[in-house]
Amino acid sequence: MAIKRRKRLHAEVATSALSDIMFFLLLFFLIISTLANPNVIKVPLPESKANEKTNKQHVTLTVTQDKKYFVDKKEIAFNDIEATLLAETAKINDNTVILRIPFDSQVQELVDLLRIGMDNGLKVIIATKGDS
Repeated sequence: MAIKRRKRLHAEVATSALSDIMFFLLLFFLIISTLANPNVIKVPLPESKANEKTNKQHVTLTVTQDKKYFVDKKEIAFNDIEATLLAETAKINDNTVILRIPFDSQVQELVDLLRIGMDNGLKVIIATKGDS
Protein backbone atom coordinates (compact mmCIF):
# COMPACT_ATOMS: atom_id res chain seq x y z
CA MET A 1 0.00 0.00 0.00
CA ALA A 2 1.54 3.21 -1.15
CA ILE A 3 0.66 6.11 1.07
CA LYS A 4 1.46 9.39 -0.45
CA ARG A 5 2.78 12.01 1.85
CA ARG A 6 1.20 15.33 1.63
CA LYS A 7 3.44 17.97 0.25
CA ARG A 8 3.54 20.81 2.64
CA LEU A 9 2.86 24.21 1.18
CA HIS A 10 5.27 26.93 2.02
CA ALA A 11 3.86 30.38 2.60
CA GLU A 12 5.35 32.99 0.30
CA VAL A 13 4.87 36.69 0.01
CA ALA A 14 5.05 38.16 -3.45
CA THR A 15 7.48 41.06 -3.13
CA SER A 16 7.64 42.17 -6.73
CA ALA A 17 4.69 44.53 -6.28
CA LEU A 18 6.16 45.89 -3.06
CA SER A 19 9.43 46.80 -4.73
CA ASP A 20 7.53 48.68 -7.44
CA ILE A 21 5.58 50.62 -4.84
CA MET A 22 8.76 51.47 -2.92
CA PHE A 23 10.39 52.68 -6.14
CA PHE A 24 7.46 54.98 -6.92
CA LEU A 25 7.41 56.33 -3.36
CA LEU A 26 11.11 57.05 -3.57
CA LEU A 27 10.65 58.95 -6.83
CA PHE A 28 7.70 60.85 -5.39
CA PHE A 29 9.62 62.06 -2.34
CA LEU A 30 12.67 62.98 -4.40
CA ILE A 31 10.57 65.11 -6.74
CA ILE A 32 8.65 66.75 -3.88
CA SER A 33 11.84 67.53 -1.97
CA THR A 34 13.25 69.43 -4.96
CA LEU A 35 10.10 71.55 -5.10
CA ALA A 36 10.53 72.67 -1.50
CA ASN A 37 11.34 76.30 -0.86
CA PRO A 38 15.09 76.78 -1.32
CA ASN A 39 15.23 79.78 1.03
CA VAL A 40 16.47 78.42 4.31
CA ILE A 41 16.99 81.77 6.03
CA LYS A 42 14.07 82.08 8.43
CA VAL A 43 12.45 85.50 8.31
CA PRO A 44 9.04 86.32 9.84
CA LEU A 45 7.31 87.72 6.77
CA PRO A 46 4.37 90.13 6.74
CA GLU A 47 0.97 88.47 6.36
CA SER A 48 -1.36 88.86 3.41
CA LYS A 49 -4.82 87.55 2.61
CA ALA A 50 -4.10 87.26 -1.11
CA ASN A 51 -0.74 86.07 -2.29
CA GLU A 52 0.54 84.81 -5.61
CA LYS A 53 3.09 82.07 -6.18
CA THR A 54 5.67 82.08 -8.92
CA ASN A 55 7.24 79.13 -10.69
CA LYS A 56 10.18 81.00 -12.15
CA GLN A 57 13.56 81.28 -10.47
CA HIS A 58 14.19 84.84 -9.30
CA VAL A 59 16.91 86.59 -7.34
CA THR A 60 16.04 86.71 -3.64
CA LEU A 61 17.16 89.52 -1.33
CA THR A 62 16.69 88.55 2.32
CA VAL A 63 17.06 90.85 5.32
CA THR A 64 17.23 89.20 8.73
CA GLN A 65 16.06 90.74 11.99
CA ASP A 66 19.65 91.49 12.99
CA LYS A 67 20.18 93.52 9.77
CA LYS A 68 22.20 91.00 7.77
CA TYR A 69 21.68 91.02 4.02
CA PHE A 70 21.65 87.91 1.84
CA VAL A 71 21.37 87.62 -1.93
CA ASP A 72 20.41 84.04 -2.77
CA LYS A 73 21.72 82.71 0.59
CA LYS A 74 25.05 84.54 0.18
CA GLU A 75 25.72 87.18 2.84
CA ILE A 76 26.75 90.61 1.57
CA ALA A 77 27.29 94.09 2.98
CA PHE A 78 24.65 96.79 2.50
CA ASN A 79 27.00 98.79 0.25
CA ASP A 80 27.39 95.80 -2.10
CA ILE A 81 23.67 95.12 -2.57
CA GLU A 82 23.26 97.18 -5.73
CA ALA A 83 26.22 95.66 -7.59
CA THR A 84 25.34 92.13 -6.49
CA LEU A 85 21.69 92.45 -7.52
CA LEU A 86 22.66 93.77 -10.93
CA ALA A 87 25.15 90.93 -11.45
CA GLU A 88 22.71 88.23 -10.31
CA THR A 89 19.79 89.52 -12.39
CA ALA A 90 22.04 89.72 -15.43
CA LYS A 91 23.04 86.06 -14.93
CA ILE A 92 19.48 84.77 -15.07
CA ASN A 93 18.31 87.42 -17.56
CA ASP A 94 15.39 88.45 -15.33
CA ASN A 95 15.05 91.79 -13.56
CA THR A 96 12.70 90.52 -10.83
CA VAL A 97 13.95 90.57 -7.23
CA ILE A 98 11.97 89.00 -4.39
CA LEU A 99 12.48 90.98 -1.19
CA ARG A 100 12.11 88.99 2.03
CA ILE A 101 12.10 91.48 4.89
CA PRO A 102 10.85 90.97 8.48
CA PHE A 103 7.37 92.25 9.22
CA ASP A 104 8.61 94.40 12.13
CA SER A 105 11.43 96.17 10.30
CA GLN A 106 11.46 99.94 9.93
CA VAL A 107 9.90 101.56 6.91
CA GLN A 108 13.14 103.38 6.08
CA GLU A 109 14.95 100.03 5.55
CA LEU A 110 12.25 98.95 3.12
CA VAL A 111 12.35 102.27 1.29
CA ASP A 112 16.15 102.11 0.96
CA LEU A 113 15.97 98.66 -0.62
CA LEU A 114 13.08 99.62 -2.91
CA ARG A 115 15.02 102.72 -3.99
CA ILE A 116 17.98 100.54 -5.04
CA GLY A 117 15.63 98.49 -7.18
CA MET A 118 13.86 101.49 -8.67
CA ASP A 119 17.12 103.29 -9.53
CA ASN A 120 18.33 100.24 -11.47
CA GLY A 121 15.07 99.31 -13.20
CA LEU A 122 14.52 96.18 -11.14
CA LYS A 123 11.07 94.84 -10.37
CA VAL A 124 11.04 94.34 -6.58
CA ILE A 125 8.36 92.08 -5.11
CA ILE A 126 7.84 91.92 -1.35
CA ALA A 127 7.36 88.36 -0.14
CA THR A 128 4.49 87.74 2.30
CA LYS A 129 3.16 84.86 4.33
CA GLY A 130 -0.32 83.72 3.27
CA ASP A 131 -3.38 83.02 5.42
CA SER A 132 -2.99 79.27 5.35
